[in-house]
Amino acid sequence: MFAKAFRVKSNTVIKGSERRKLRADISASFPSMSPGELTDLLPNKEELNVVKVYAHKGDAVTLYVLRKNPLFFELDKRLYPTVYMLWLCPNVLPSFSTWAPVIQKIAGGADLMLPGVVVPSCGLPEVRQGDCCAVKVVGNGTPMAMGTAALSTAEMCSAGMKGRGVCVLHTFTDHLWAYGDKSFPASIPDTETSGEEVDVSGEESGEEEESEEQATDAGELTKSPGGQGIDQDTQQACTEVEELRLTEECEGEKEEEINLDEQKSPQEEMDALLLQCFLHALKSKVKKSDLPLLTSSFLRNHMFPCCPSGKQLDIKKSSYKKLSKFLLTMQQQHRVVRVKELSKGVESLVEVDWRSPVLRSFRAPEEPDVEEAPAQVTEDGRQPYQPPEITMLYSVSARVEPLFLEAHKRKGTVLQPGEVRTIITEYVKANELVDQNNKNYVHINPTLCDCLLEKSEYHEVGFLKWDDLFSRTLGKMQECSQFVFGGGPPVLKRGHVDPIDVSVASRGSNKKVTLIKNLEAYGLDPIAVSAALQQRVQASAVLHPVPGSKDKVLVQIQGNQIQHVGNLLLDQYHIPHKYIQGLEKAPKGKKK
Repeated sequence: MFAKAFRVKSNTVIKGSERRKLRADISASFPSMSPGELTDLLPNKEELNVVKVYAHKGDAVTLYVLRKNPLFFELDKRLYPTVYMLWLCPNVLPSFSTWAPVIQKIAGGADLMLPGVVVPSCGLPEVRQGDCCAVKVVGNGTPMAMGTAALSTAEMCSAGMKGRGVCVLHTFTDHLWAYGDKSFPASIPDTETSGEEVDVSGEESGEEEESEEQATDAGELTKSPGGQGIDQDTQQACTEVEELRLTEECEGEKEEEINLDEQKSPQEEMDALLLQCFLHALKSKVKKSDLPLLTSSFLRNHMFPCCPSGKQLDIKKSSYKKLSKFLLTMQQQHRVVRVKELSKGVESLVEVDWRSPVLRSFRAPEEPDVEEAPAQVTEDGRQPYQPPEITMLYSVSARVEPLFLEAHKRKGTVLQPGEVRTIITEYVKANELVDQNNKNYVHINPTLCDCLLEKSEYHEVGFLKWDDLFSRTLGKMQECSQFVFGGGPPVLKRGHVDPIDVSVASRGSNKKVTLIKNLEAYGLDPIAVSAALQQRVQASAVLHPVPGSKDKVLVQIQGNQIQHVGNLLLDQYHIPHKYIQGLEKAPKGKKK
């Protein structure tokens, strides 16, 4: 189940009531566990985390993690132990023994087949179908895997020890084990199966290939006299399994680099890109003197510039949806940063653990060498603000997708207006829709009718002028805006571009204040804008969170300062007038 990487959805500290319920569930699920073992597993004064993950097949799994090691996982409201828990309580589950090479096949994703099971002199453990059980190596009492019994003990014997024995859920060296501290198990002598031999006569019965391979491995190992060197075999198996896992991971990473779109979903790709930009920004952009740093400024001024060329960082397309949720995960799971609300509703990075293993092991991707002009800096050592280059784009919607199929443009493709005109023109000419008597008109065929006309126009409109054709097409597409900040990677924002909103509000005693919102969308730092305004008008300014968003703030400054705000945005920051709303409310000069 955990042979491939899983995705972490959330990581929280367990509450007292949930801890008590978990203890009760463990006692009910594992009745052989003593109260002392249960207390050792879940000490009352130690922090226990609940981690919700999605397995690679989409199963929702809950992990219970203590001291960075997952001890239990919950699937379909049933509790299962991990190998870390089984190493602490090795006898809590009935166990089946097999040979070391079979463990390697199990670690690769196979189930334990009955021909590969070593039957000790005392017989097989008593299990019912579906019971949780462990898998061990001959001569070693340490569990190496766990799963559920495919058959009851009586059914295994009546089947002649052929077929599937244990449906394996979790093994040593899989990704669930790798989520912990990756420790190796200690060797515990197991006298019941030391030197045991297994009857592998079932090989000739036409069993499935997997059963034959496991039986063959078992038969080869029975030739070693007296089971000598079993501990060495077990240790060698552990090492080989770990090497196999690492080799598969390296090969998998190479395949992902070649076929990234086929291996990962768009959401997983965005999660990986978000983490890469986050670590890259901390390692190469942020300095200790920059802290505390507004999280919105960190995203805009540090993470966006670290986005590789040709890619666009969009948190809404990730599994986190919001920057605050992503940073909380980085704080709780990796302990790389610490986020705190220095003012109500406004979060800031207050601490970075530069010695974090995640941060120290990160290597920034190599970018092609580009000859750059020396960056200009202001007196305080910061780069001067450069207004973003904003380009209006249009995304192909489901309504007009049939018009773009011949140009191989699917739903969601982003195009410039000129590209839209070119594609529509080629479509009209290819389908011979230009009116021969008046080339300013285009005939409406069934596709154009479905894509561009309203229902009331179906039987009334048979022609459209070229300009009307283009305007209707753009009107049925989704508006997008491409922002390029200071020569950095382009940032695509879908929907209408919200302008910077400047307004005047009344406070107590009929005092006026000026409010400025949506500065972050244009790459402006609210702190820098408020400081510049304070210097211009000699009035106090404060920052307030924008309701409904933790990543945006508004600037409030005393008095009606719309005129000064307009001069600042237009003259100093060079924001185009069409992207500023409310400047018409500036007080008019007094008549002389």
